[in-house]
Amino acid sequence: MMEAASGAKPLYLDDLAVGDVFISDTHPLDAQQIVQFASQFDPQPFHLDADAAQDTFFQGLAASGWHTTAITMRLIVQSLPLARGVIGAGAEVSWPQPTRPGDVLQVTSRIIEIIPSRSKPDRGLIVVECITSNQAGQVLQRMVTKVLCFRKEG
Repeated sequence: MMEAASGAKPLYLDDLAVGDVFISDTHPLDAQQIVQFASQFDPQPFHLDADAAQDTFFQGLAASGWHTTAITMRLIVQSLPLARGVIGAGAEVSWPQPTRPGDVLQVTSRIIEIIPSRSKPDRGLIVVECITSNQAGQVLQRMVTKVLCFRKEG
């Protein structure tokens, strides 16, 4: 397993192998963050008001799935130091259970496929499975994403 700290050496396509694992730092989530994000981007009662959320599908305040995804992206960027950035080329995302106030999120990213470009030899795609879990190890989000990845120049 590789743990990439901020300022880690940039990784190129040739540095990666199927099975490589990257573990992020953690992000504690509280009700204020949930409400603030939802107020701007997903203003629904189960994201905005703990009391109103009791009588909804979620039976309590829950973060927007898009909030979980945004936090996941930040944690991926910090833990998977791809040269030239983490540039997405599509993803499949699922939220098996809600993200709640008090959850501490962490992302485990695993390279599941490497696809060198046939037409552009300076790059390829990597397929990465990113699991966002809470402090109890419960899976809050599963994302399988294709990410553009460059080769070293020269």
